[in-house]
Amino acid sequence: MPGTILVKQIGSPIRRPAKQRQTLIGLGLNKMHKVRELEDTPATRGMVAKIPHLAKIIEERPAEPEPGREEEG
Repeated sequence: MPGTILVKQIGSPIRRPAKQRQTLIGLGLNKMHKVRELEDTPATRGMVAKIPHLAKIIEERPAEPEPGREEEG
């Protein structure tokens, strides 16, 4: 199970190409300084990497073990 990441919008989509605005909307960001907690997947990281001037990862949280399951090891 993947962990989560906190993504923050740091730039305005005004006067940006439509594709970049759509990427922000896909991440659930639409207002300056808004923070979203998203699943840490290659797709999510790829979306953030495409718009580093508009959004950045501010925190990475590891996956928590499921309750009732013991860790192997």
